[in-house]
Amino acid sequence: MPSEKTLREGSAAKRAAILSAARELFLNDGFDRTSVDAVSARAGVSKRTVYDYFGDKQTLLAAVVNDISGSLLDAVRRTIQGTLAGLTDPAQLEDAFVGFSMRIVTDMLGSADYTMLIKLLGGEGHLADAPFGDAPEDELAAQLAVLAERGLLTAPDPRMAADHLLALTFGVAMNRFGALPSAGDDRVRPLVVEGVRAFLRAYAGCSSG
Repeated sequence: MPSEKTLREGSAAKRAAILSAARELFLNDGFDRTSVDAVSARAGVSKRTVYDYFGDKQTLLAAVVNDISGSLLDAVRRTIQGTLAGLTDPAQLEDAFVGFSMRIVTDMLGSADYTMLIKLLGGEGHLADAPFGDAPEDELAAQLAVLAERGLLTAPDPRMAADHLLALTFGVAMNRFGALPSAGDDRVRPLVVEGVRAFLRAYAGCSSG
């Protein structure tokens, strides 16, 4: 089976077509009911090409899950960069953290990719099995550490601070409603705002060190 590194440019396009076809079919028809023949037909490649790239259907499923996980992690990184990376003034913190939280609801948790990942993993209870693991929390923690270095937060344990932020915003919403509503739900933003304010009461302010 050829590795990604040895694929020609045209072959990379075929690989992307196979992944796209598999994602669509796994979502619409389910993994068990999707055949390699159906994936190859949808992708416009031969069945042999699917096997050459992915070996078997289970490996193809793993590749799809990895691809989705990578897209979601990229969305988290973009959101952090777009909302938290440029902060220099304590007065910006509340709006920035609310903006971050609401964009995560929309761009990650409310995305078709997230819905599909949950379905492919077998439900939200299996989200810990996602390939990105703790990477979203770690990315947030790294940014909180930067804000602490700037004196905007007091966060000696940035990862704990990240966990607290997520628990006070998404966690509260999910506990209240049983699942996270969409960002368009009028009940979400007030909970996020109050969660951010609670977070800032605990973490905002200059460090004494």
